[in-house]
Amino acid sequence: MLSAVCVGETMAMLTPVNAVPLHLATELHFGIGGAESNVAMGLAAMGLDTHWVSRVGRDGFGTRILDELRDHYVGVSGVEVDPMRPTGLYVKVPAQDSASDGGSSVLYYRQGSAASAMGRDTLANPEVSSLLEDAALIHLSGITAALSPECLSLLEAILTAPRNGRTISFDVNWRSALWAGQDRSVLQRLANLADVVLVGKDEAEHAFGTTDEAELRRLMPDPDVLVIKNEAISAIALTRSDTDPGGSASPGGSREEVPALSVAVVEPVGAGDSFAAGYLSGMLFGLGQKESLRRGHVAAACTLTVHGDRGPLPDAAELAAILDSSDDAWAAIHVEDGQFSKRSVTP
Repeated sequence: MLSAVCVGETMAMLTPVNAVPLHLATELHFGIGGAESNVAMGLAAMGLDTHWVSRVGRDGFGTRILDELRDHYVGVSGVEVDPMRPTGLYVKVPAQDSASDGGSSVLYYRQGSAASAMGRDTLANPEVSSLLEDAALIHLSGITAALSPECLSLLEAILTAPRNGRTISFDVNWRSALWAGQDRSVLQRLANLADVVLVGKDEAEHAFGTTDEAELRRLMPDPDVLVIKNEAISAIALTRSDTDPGGSASPGGSREEVPALSVAVVEPVGAGDSFAAGYLSGMLFGLGQKESLRRGHVAAACTLTVHGDRGPLPDAAELAAILDSSDDAWAAIHVEDGQFSKRSVTP
């Protein structure tokens, strides 16, 4: 079975029940949240032998994180439990309680967390080194790079190591709070070391100063594929051909764009991670860019129609039919309450 390893921090997540203002809340919902572990759970649901590498504190938050990942069939043998540093924590602040722009916001309590102490020493752990050596895919994100100099050093070590047949994916995952006052050019350098880069068009402006496809490809010429997620509109894969070392989107490479599905959105949280899991699993299973992008859209749509970070996928037969549908049939699909149906189209 193909194996995947996702590396990054997962935190305990507290959310006021019934979206009441934080200062009036008497109950907080306890969950977990982490981009890389979300991708890990998504990859496991798609049939990959998946593992998560990180650090948690020796506390109830850390125990909850490990239990939930195990419950989703993600291996945690590469997770170190820190007896001194705590598990990171974040609190969701409801929209009416936010002092920013009227939208919801997040309070982070992750400085000095157990995961922020990940570094090159993490690779000396025999379990971690074995998992990485055997992986077909190693998935990283820009969040980890911003946590600490040690975490940045870890990513650099992984990205510059010999591939030996492995693929390394890098999701930019821009977080403005983490990069405040830091050198964001680090993201460009790290992304350019990866084989597959995923970036949202909305975050590309913040991370790289542009949303232009050709300019993004010029800034990151070396990855085999650059996937640009254009929110609810489409996803675009810019591939680099073997004969095009310059990495231009065309004519040496190819461009594939797949429109997003029509979705009755319940909550957007986690959709980007689900897309990444869908796309990357398709790539590992040998699907083409179009089919892999469709797989990403399907996974994202399933998550968009539920509360929480992940939605269940259609069964294998339905998923295959969706992925194999004609362009017209794909355009007519509507997803609501996790159900895929065909919209009536007016001539």
